Amino acid sequence: MARICPISGKRPVKGSHIWRSGKAKKEGGIGTHVTAITKRRFFPNLQKVKVVLPNGQVKRIRVAASVIKKGLVAKAPRRTWKKAA
Repeated sequence: MARICPISGKRPVKGSHIWRSGKAKKEGGIGTHVTAITKRRFFPNLQKVKVVLPNGQVKRIRVAASVIKKGLVAKAPRRTWKKAA
């Protein structure tokens, strides 16, 4: 399953994890130095949410949290009926 939001198009992006050693000058040290840089990935904050599609169908999709906050998806109403036993 791809880690891509179908609405906003957010996807993992590349970045770096930077290790620093030493004490900052303003804290009384001789300054910090970069000792290593390794590659890493930043993942979008995807959440599973039940959404009402434009055709009225209810489906569970993975969307970014920012999309939910902005109200770009219509969340499905909670069930009020009970399952038949």
